[in-house]
Amino acid sequence: MPAVDASSVAGITHWLVRWRDGDRDALDRLTSLVYVQLRQLAAALLHKERTGHTLQPTALVHELYFHLEAARAIDWQCRGQFFAISAKLMRRILLDHARRRIARKRSGGDVLPLEQEMLSIPGPDVIQLDAALSRLAQEHPRQAMVVELRFFGGLSTEEVVEAMNASGEKVSLRTIERDWRFSRAWLQDELGTF
Repeated sequence: MPAVDASSVAGITHWLVRWRDGDRDALDRLTSLVYVQLRQLAAALLHKERTGHTLQPTALVHELYFHLEAARAIDWQCRGQFFAISAKLMRRILLDHARRRIARKRSGGDVLPLEQEMLSIPGPDVIQLDAALSRLAQEHPRQAMVVELRFFGGLSTEEVVEAMNASGEKVSLRTIERDWRFSRAWLQDELGTF
């Protein structure tokens, strides 16, 4: 994720709080501060998907904004918290999109079996990754959150610490680095690639 100057970091939190408090213009101001970062994040997430993905980065960001309304009432503490929630929402959007695509293929003509289709995917498939993350979260919820924030949210290790501390989980940079190494190894074992 590109570097953001201190004034826009504070501005993001300011406009999040104003938006939560009902300021109708605040979301527009917030959008001007985060849109480029969200679009870059969407492009990076889609790059990890199979080739020929029908969802474009701009569409993913616009879909995210549609779903953000449900997060309006959150007690916003920092920009990392915003990107963490955005990461969760993007994960759900990609997962829903993948499930709809598979359902359409299963209901129509000549289609490769799901297992053969997965062989053409360069990285972990979003459905397989979601299932693996759900299993990881059952045993290691904090480590699963770290993966979600790093992989889907595109947050740096420092931003993960900030986001988790804002949500009440008090963690250090060293803890998050350990969690990231552990989670990657765990997912490598589960998925064969990560």
